[in-house]
Amino acid sequence: MRERLRRSLVRIGAMAAKETLHIQRDPRTLYLALVMPVVMLFLFGYGVSFDLDRIPIAIADADRTEASRALGDALTASRELVMVARDVAPGEADRLFRSGATVAVLVVPQGYGADVARGERTEVQLLVDGADPTVANQVLTKADALVRAETRRLGGLVARERGPPLEVKIWTRYNPAGRSALFMVPGLVAYLLAISSVLLTALTIAGEWERGSMEQLFASPVGRLEIVLGKLLPYLVLGMLELLLVIAFGAVAFDLPLRGSPGLLLLLGLFFLVGMLGQGLLISVVAKNQLVATQAGALSALLPSLILSGMIFPIENMPLPLQAISRVIPARYLVHALRGLLLKGNGLAELWPDVLAQVVFAGIVIALATARFQRRLA
Repeated sequence: MRERLRRSLVRIGAMAAKETLHIQRDPRTLYLALVMPVVMLFLFGYGVSFDLDRIPIAIADADRTEASRALGDALTASRELVMVARDVAPGEADRLFRSGATVAVLVVPQGYGADVARGERTEVQLLVDGADPTVANQVLTKADALVRAETRRLGGLVARERGPPLEVKIWTRYNPAGRSALFMVPGLVAYLLAISSVLLTALTIAGEWERGSMEQLFASPVGRLEIVLGKLLPYLVLGMLELLLVIAFGAVAFDLPLRGSPGLLLLLGLFFLVGMLGQGLLISVVAKNQLVATQAGALSALLPSLILSGMIFPIENMPLPLQAISRVIPARYLVHALRGLLLKGNGLAELWPDVLAQVVFAGIVIALATARFQRRLA
C-alpha cells in the first residue's frame, strides 16, 4: 500500500514538474496569473468607486440676506458640494439639469433670514436631478447632513440654554470613512481569482487537446486522478502567489486592512482556487477547444462571479430565483468571507459555512473532472 502511494506521488510530481516547465515556456500564463489581476485591480479599484466629491450644486436665493448666504456657504464648506451658480431663478433648474451644469438646486424662499432671526421654523427646497440614482442619493444624504449641521448651529444658543431632549452619537465600525474601495477590493479579489483560475486550466489544457499532446499522457501509466492532480498543483501554487500579490497590492494602494488570521485567509484562498481550477479543468475536458473553453469560462465564471457574488449588488435585493442560483457560485462565499475576515476580523467560528461551501464545491468539480477525463481521443 505504501509503495503504491509512493509511486502515485512520484507520478503526480512528475506531472506537476512537466506542467511547471510548460508554464515557464509560456509567458502568457504568467501574465494571466500575475500581471492581469494587478492591472484589473488597479482599474477597478480606482475606476469603480461610489465615493463622490465636488458635486456641482446651484442656489436660487430669493432672500439674499446674510442668513441665506451663510446657508449656501455651509453647504459648500466641506467641498463635497461645489457651488457652480448663485442667485439663479428657480425656473432655471430644469435648464441646468439638462445641460449637466449641476445636479442639485437649493431654493431659499424670501423671508428666510427674517424667520431665522425670529427663531421660527422655515423651509428650503432642494431640487435634485434623479437621472442617476446613485448621485441623487448621495446628494440628498450629504445635503441633509449639512443642513442639519447648519440647523444645529443656528439653534445652538437655545440648545445650550434648554439642553437637547435626546442626543444620538453615531459610531460607524469597520469602515468609518465609508470608502467604497474597502467594500469593492475584497470582492475584486474573488472576481480576479475566479477569472484567472478558470482560464488558466481551461485554456492551457484545451490547448493540449488541440496540439495532440494528450496522446503522450494516454500512452503513459499515469492514472486519471494523478493527471488531474499533477496538472492542478502548479496552477494552485501560481494562484496562491496571485492571491498574496493582489492582497498586498490592495493593502498598499487602497489601505485594505487585514484584521483576521492570515492562515485562515490562505485556507480560504486554497479551497477556492482548487474549486475554480477544477472547474476550468472540467471545461477543458468537455470542450477540448480553446475558443469553446474561453466562452464556457466566461459564462460559468466571469459573469456569475461579477453579478451573483454580492461583489457589487447585494444578494438580498435580488429576485428569489437569482438568490437560489447564487448559492452554487463559489465567489459568493469567498466575497462574504473576505469582507468578514479583512474588515471585521472574523474567525473560523463565523466563517465555517463559507469554508464548508468551498470544500464541497472543490470536491464535486474535481470528482467530475476526473470522471470525464477518459483515456481516449474521441
